[in-house]
Amino acid sequence: MRFGLFGTGPWAHQAHAPALAEHPDVELVGVWGRNPDKAAELAALHGARAYAEIEELLADVDAVAIALPPDVQAPLALRAAKAGKHLLLDKPVAFTAAEAQEIADAVAERDLASVVFFTRRLMPPVAEFLAEAAATGGWREARVDHLGSIFVGDNPFGASPWRKESGGLWDVGPHAVAALLPVLGPVTEAAAMAGPHDMTHLLLRHADGAISSLTLTVDAAPAAEREETVFAGEAGFRVAPEAEWLPTEALTRAIDQLLAAAAGGPKSELDIRFGTVVTAVLEAAQEAVTTGRTVAIRSAR
Repeated sequence: MRFGLFGTGPWAHQAHAPALAEHPDVELVGVWGRNPDKAAELAALHGARAYAEIEELLADVDAVAIALPPDVQAPLALRAAKAGKHLLLDKPVAFTAAEAQEIADAVAERDLASVVFFTRRLMPPVAEFLAEAAATGGWREARVDHLGSIFVGDNPFGASPWRKESGGLWDVGPHAVAALLPVLGPVTEAAAMAGPHDMTHLLLRHADGAISSLTLTVDAAPAAEREETVFAGEAGFRVAPEAEWLPTEALTRAIDQLLAAAAGGPKSELDIRFGTVVTAVLEAAQEAVTTGRTVAIRSAR
C-alpha cells in the first residue's frame, strides 16, 4: 500500500516515518509538512519525496498517515477520505465530535479502512489485559491516573503549542478513555473540574452504572508523575500491566490492522468510529470543566 505522511514533528520522526518506511507491505511515497524544509529533511531520511502540495501527494497514494495537531488533522483527514484514501490517524481525531463524525461518515460512505493510533491499546500486554477484563465483566468502578511532565528537560512534546493550550485532557485523556470503553462500555455522562497546572479531574458514568475517575495532566510535578489503570468489582481489583514504550512497534500493529481491513478483513477496534466516540467523551468533559455542570454524552457506543 502506497502511503503519504502528513506531519514532520517529533511523533512523525519517532513513530510514523520509521514504521511506514520499514513495513514490508508499505511504500512510503512522500511527506508533506507545514514547514517545507522539515518535510524535505524527514523525507530524505527515509527515501521518500517531499511534496509541496497536499493534493499532489493525495493523488499519488492509497492511504495517508497523519501526525498533526487535531485541528489540522481533522480537515486534512476529511479531504483524504473524500479522495478515497484509507486513514491512519493520530489521537484525538478532532476537537469536536461533529468534525470526527464527518470524517467517519466519509470513511463509511466510501468503505475505507481506518485506524486511530491509540498507542497503549496497541501494546500486547495492555491489549490482552483489557480483553481479559472485558470478558470477566462485573466491574463497578475504574480509576485512571495519567500524569506526565512534558514541559521540563528536553522532552520534544513540550514545545507543542496545541499541547500547551489544550493540556492533558486532550493529550493523555484519549489514552485513558480508550482503555475504559472496551471494559466498562459506553459513557453517558461526564463531570469534571480543573485544578492548577492543567490538572483535570474527570468522573464518567457508564451505561451499565459503573463510574470511572480520571486524573489527567501533562504538567505534573516531576516527582508526582505516574500512570496507572485499575478496575474493581466482583472479580476483585485488577491493575493494568506496565508495558515497554515502543511506539514504532505499536504503529506497525496499527498499519497491520489497516492493511487487513483494506483487504476485506475485520475493521480495527480502533477505527474512526471508535475515535469519534472518544472525541465525544472528551468534548463533554471539556464542557463540564467550563460550565461546572454534568454533561450528557449524545453519541456513545
